[in-house]
Amino acid sequence: MTVHIGAKPGEIAETVLLPGDPYRARWAAETFLTDARLVNEVRGMLGYTGTWRGHPVTIHGSGMGMPSLSIYVNELIRDYGAQTLIRIGSAGGMQDRVKVRDVVLAMSACSLSTPSRGIFRELNFAPTADFGLLKAAWQAAEALGVPTHAGQIYSSDVFYDERDDLQAAMQRHGVLCVEMETAELYTLAARHGRRALSVLTISDHLLTGEALPSDQRERSFGDMVEIALTAAFA
Repeated sequence: MTVHIGAKPGEIAETVLLPGDPYRARWAAETFLTDARLVNEVRGMLGYTGTWRGHPVTIHGSGMGMPSLSIYVNELIRDYGAQTLIRIGSAGGMQDRVKVRDVVLAMSACSLSTPSRGIFRELNFAPTADFGLLKAAWQAAEALGVPTHAGQIYSSDVFYDERDDLQAAMQRHGVLCVEMETAELYTLAARHGRRALSVLTISDHLLTGEALPSDQRERSFGDMVEIALTAAFA
């Protein structure tokens, strides 16, 4: 057990999927895993372990924002030996070609700040995905026929951002979408020599104002989970 994860030794798999929402973790575990069992519910953050096509998998909530994700990923790596960590989450589209329901594979993640920023001091560290996972996820998405984009994303440290100038600059430089966790996930994976990837579903769009209705999200998120699981064991 750790401060934030109540799982016993051996109850966390080496492959961990990380949705932000604990209830999405429960849905994904019940939908995709065989014999899924609850292994953590400390502070209401749900984690489940089961198998997918015979492979042990844990699906564990990470909360909202980089500080929350940093807590869980640090403990999953250092105390439970997680080797492959894949974020499965929603994001806001920032380019015309990126449509609601599309999947984005984050090659890299820019940010204004992360919980790890103090370590690097003057260095602008560039957090990037594991190439093997990225390649496998792209191939999985193609096989499923899911519209998919790969490129740089923006990990924001605020939800209600009023920096219109910053948004315009990122759009000009091809940033695909915005979310709140990936930059720290990739940094921690690099620090500890682990594999990481973010597979994101576009649930709303900053340019058009379009948003995916809640009753239609499950099907789109299902594609994202399938891609993540396939990539993890390619």
